[in-house]
Amino acid sequence: MQMKTEFLASANQPASFPAESLPEVAFLGRSNVGKSSLINALTGQHRMAFTSSTPGRTQTINFYRVDGRLHLVDLPGYGYARVPREHLDGWKRLIESYLAHRPTLRLAILLLDARRGWMEKDRELRDWLTHHRIPIQVVVTKIDKLNRNEERLGMQAVAREIPEGSPIPFSALKGRGVRETWQAIWKTTKQT
Repeated sequence: MQMKTEFLASANQPASFPAESLPEVAFLGRSNVGKSSLINALTGQHRMAFTSSTPGRTQTINFYRVDGRLHLVDLPGYGYARVPREHLDGWKRLIESYLAHRPTLRLAILLLDARRGWMEKDRELRDWLTHHRIPIQVVVTKIDKLNRNEERLGMQAVAREIPEGSPIPFSALKGRGVRETWQAIWKTTKQT
């Protein structure tokens, strides 16, 4: 299903964020976890958000308007991107500024790599979001890289560390999890 999606803005500082008008859904996770791939799968447009096998390619906060109803927001990843320390610190400040001060933010989609599960930075982000009362939906990416037993065990391990709700398994290759992710998005954005 292809949705009318348009690139809205790329912001490297809070002053560059677009006007607060529509509900927003933020995509967060480690570098190279599949945030841009999930956005592309959700919108049905394979080249809307830039994807790369090189960690750290998304270096700004990118806003996309979907069907004139909401904004999908692709945030820089955290973790092992090979960039200078001052860039990492700058990204952290930018992300925290967005998350803490954006009244139109309705949902944070926290992506975890199925092969790695929860890592310390993921837990820190989950706890920060929970502390700031930002609703979270966990999406487990690259699920197609696991066999059925590994998937079952991995999803159970992820679910044990979620404050509420269930994780959604996602595969960019097969489109698995797209419908469930949209259901979580609509459920949260329609409550406001």
